Amino acid sequence: MAELTGEDRRELLRTMILIRTFEEAILREYHADKRPAFDIGAGAVPGEMHLSAGQEPVAAGVCANLTTDDAVTATHRPHHVAIAHGMDLRALAAEIFGRESGLGRGRGGHMHLFDPATHFSCSGIIAEGLPPALGQAFAFKQRGTRNIAVAVTGEGAANQGAFHESLNLAALWQLPVVFVVEDNDWAISVPRDASTALKSNADRASAYGMPGTRVEGNDVEAVHAAAAEAVALARTGGGPSLLEIHTLRLWGHFEGDAQGYRSDASTASEQDPIPQYRARLIDTGVVAEEDIAVMSASASERVEDAVSFAKNSPGPDPAEATRYVFVEGA
Repeated sequence: MAELTGEDRRELLRTMILIRTFEEAILREYHADKRPAFDIGAGAVPGEMHLSAGQEPVAAGVCANLTTDDAVTATHRPHHVAIAHGMDLRALAAEIFGRESGLGRGRGGHMHLFDPATHFSCSGIIAEGLPPALGQAFAFKQRGTRNIAVAVTGEGAANQGAFHESLNLAALWQLPVVFVVEDNDWAISVPRDASTALKSNADRASAYGMPGTRVEGNDVEAVHAAAAEAVALARTGGGPSLLEIHTLRLWGHFEGDAQGYRSDASTASEQDPIPQYRARLIDTGVVAEEDIAVMSASASERVEDAVSFAKNSPGPDPAEATRYVFVEGA
């Protein structure tokens, strides 16, 4: 695989900063009107909210190897992958706020994002994204294109039947798909060693005759390298691969999660991948502090524009509550 250039590395950092800036803004807006007592159903963004701070290296490293013509499916914690894959920030923010200008006209919310422009979808159902990725990969193969599908899921989902059924069928049909397991150590509140017999889900790949790789360290460049190999294999007719990436969930499973189960809650921030990568690029002369300031300012401008757009967009008309449920016209 080609060596990463300085601009490649800057772009990885730029993507991670944009993702974190977006998640921090959603965190702020989500909690803004849920005080003094937290009420999950209150405010401009009601319902559950699953944020991806700490998992940016997965999204940035994997999606840097893709184009928007490649299909990506994600989980109930989808924003980082959606942003890294090129989703429009305004449409994303508007959907999170439940506005008519959102991806699903405000009907889906943050766990059900569907974007034909970037071939992206996600779902709140555990392991749901794997079968649709197979369908897209099958379509690409039948059409004879070089496009591939990537299915991102969590380590808890690797114990679901849909995970194993999807790996089996992908291997049987040699589909151009890459399975990415985000191991953030916690399936909601259950540690992986209490739910999974193997230390690495990447070892499960051999049961289906496909390559399996586990990437440690939450290192965006290591993720990029592993994903580059898997993507190249899929694009050239080599079939599916399984990547498990050991990452970090900095915040709770959902906003409002007290995290009483978590022994590392007070020290997790010390493992934040963005300051670590930023320092690494500064030490090697790839970026300067001024460059990072420009990246941060640009990210903030884009994110605040998206949030403002969402907050100033109208909500769906209650009179059209049943619209888009059934096919209209003949």
